[in-house]
Amino acid sequence: MTQNSETAPEDLGAPVSYLVLTDGMPVYDRSGDPVGTIEHVLADEREDVFHGLLIATPVGPRFAGGDQVDGLFERAVIVTEPAVRLAEPSADAPADLAESHATGLRRAWDWLIQPK
Repeated sequence: MTQNSETAPEDLGAPVSYLVLTDGMPVYDRSGDPVGTIEHVLADEREDVFHGLLIATPVGPRFAGGDQVDGLFERAVIVTEPAVRLAEPSADAPADLAESHATGLRRAWDWLIQPK
């Protein structure tokens, strides 16, 4: 994983839509600590539904559901949790998760295992 060291969390730029997020964009938690980089944006663009982000982190791929994203900006994303507290993508989401979050975890898993 590569971090963009030139982008400080204090200088995130203007707010943007999930439609313009790019792979490799830095992701920070609320305290400004690096979480990782965007690996993939999970969304149904035709229905304008943002499921969340698949994030490459030092502890492996993690999923941040749309409800765990605090801000989408020109130069970075802010999420509510550090990498170790974000869910691992999985085909079998835990039963205690909200359906939208479980769906996002399955979508993240499906994207990870597809041939590239």
